[in-house]
Amino acid sequence: DYFKKDWKERDFALLFVVGLVIGGLISSQFLIPDQSVDLNPKTVQELQEIGFSNVGESFFPSEIFSKESAFSLKGIFILVISGFLVGFGTRYAGGCTSGHAITGLSSLQLPSLLAVIGFFIGGIIATWFLIPILF
Repeated sequence: DYFKKDWKERDFALLFVVGLVIGGLISSQFLIPDQSVDLNPKTVQELQEIGFSNVGESFFPSEIFSKESAFSLKGIFILVISGFLVGFGTRYAGGCTSGHAITGLSSLQLPSLLAVIGFFIGGIIATWFLIPILF
């Protein structure tokens, strides 16, 4: 039932997605004044140990955000699986990370607190375990 939608009634959603992509392109090309990032030397060392080169030279590391990385088999696999998991998680949790963290927590909703705890646990697992395995 989740995938049985009448997209003609939800054409605004498709337009919204197109706007997100165009807005991302505009912001990445024209709205970032300085690409260098001031990082802790220990962070630089740890990132270099797991395979990142030129750490701190830009907000978007080429190992993740270059065209070669995105259009490789591994890059496409990561994008498809990540997109599916984000969509599934948003639907399963009944909202997005910002919605639960800002609105849900401010109105003292227990489901939002549990969702935010889950988001943080997922982020820690991704940062400490998944990213080093993938790169």
